[in-house]
Amino acid sequence: MALANVLGFKSNSEFDRSLQCKKTDSNIDEFCPTLNIENIAQFITLPPYADPAKYLKMVNEKVDRVKIQFLKGTTTLAFKFRNGVIVAVDSRATAGGFIASGEVKKVIEINPYLLGTMAGGAADCAFWERVLARQCRIYELRNKEKISVAAASKILANMIFEYRGMGLSMGTMIVGWDKRGPGLYMVSDDGERISDNLFSVGSGSIYAYSILDAGYKYEMSTADAIDLARRAIVHAAHRDAASGNIVRIYHMKETGWEKIEEKDTNDYMYQYREEKTMNF
Repeated sequence: MALANVLGFKSNSEFDRSLQCKKTDSNIDEFCPTLNIENIAQFITLPPYADPAKYLKMVNEKVDRVKIQFLKGTTTLAFKFRNGVIVAVDSRATAGGFIASGEVKKVIEINPYLLGTMAGGAADCAFWERVLARQCRIYELRNKEKISVAAASKILANMIFEYRGMGLSMGTMIVGWDKRGPGLYMVSDDGERISDNLFSVGSGSIYAYSILDAGYKYEMSTADAIDLARRAIVHAAHRDAASGNIVRIYHMKETGWEKIEEKDTNDYMYQYREEKTMNF
């Protein structure tokens, strides 16, 4: 709470839906304008329904209306090793079975010492990680030091927790380097926050994990770590239709993050096939 007070973060409890809108389950999908708030600089606009979670479930499941299915896919991964943290992502954005884009930048550069990844809804991840970047900058100006990775991830988790059940779709990783060394946290759309040495998030994560589990060693060299991350993303792109296009790799070091490469996954598939080092 002390950190939240320093940053000027306000609770969203004053906009409690049960107090603002008197609708019942029978008319849950009726528009309720009182739920929209004015101060968009501090908060994201609430869905204009009595219970956004129940409304989203209804439009997903009921057969008497057009279904809205939030289908998405991606592959992102990050892991610690002796020389820092490696972050690797693909660049494909999908809308159901439609490939909406092949050039999405799924690594958000929060500041020179912090990176965030995107998995889930692109708009949700981009919006909240940019809000996080603003809060991190405010912290630096007020305290004359850069924010820790733990504190940055906790701020993001707290903000997302206020909107749990309202349709957010996020599976982000916060990567950085601070006084305690390299940091890696995963934050989900229900406000859950976990720290570990290795994460992979997205529809292709099960394929990425198969490569990571087989080849990951904390004491590996930087070259081996980069190659492992690359192969994990390429393998996921080959097996998962919702992942692919460009592989982007970052290396988080004590001096800050460094962008290692940005290359088409197909080029690596052909290369590995010729070398016979992966089964494609």
